[in-house]
Amino acid sequence: MLNFRDANFNDKPKLLALEQALIEAERPFNKLTKVDATYHDLDALISVADTLFLVGEIDGQIVATGYVQIRASKTYLQHSHHGYLGFMYVVPQCRGQGLNKKLLEKLIVWGQERGIRDFYLEVYTQNNVAIKAYEKVGFTSSVVEMKLTL
Repeated sequence: MLNFRDANFNDKPKLLALEQALIEAERPFNKLTKVDATYHDLDALISVADTLFLVGEIDGQIVATGYVQIRASKTYLQHSHHGYLGFMYVVPQCRGQGLNKKLLEKLIVWGQERGIRDFYLEVYTQNNVAIKAYEKVGFTSSVVEMKLTL
């Protein structure tokens, strides 16, 4: 049975391993990713007040992660704050079971309870599986980041 709970400092070793699995899964989409890369400040995600960092467990094992963080929006937007979603990861053996959707729903509800109506996340344009999963929840593309490497 799937259980969601707040991430805590005791989870850090497993979260670090899952972060590395996420980085390895995304490395084909960005060849410039460092070998010793990290994406997140786990201590801050676990302890910052305007952040909900959840883990999903099955039989006591963490199989899914994700957070929502309330952030200030760009001044030209109508909304002053938004929810930023990150570290969205489900272990390969548990994919296709709707865990990511359930996790997203919990994170979004938490944000809505705090007055947030706009949510953003980042996904590589070539990561079609993730894009389709986010579109199922209602996300649409809004900006494409472009880069030039010389």
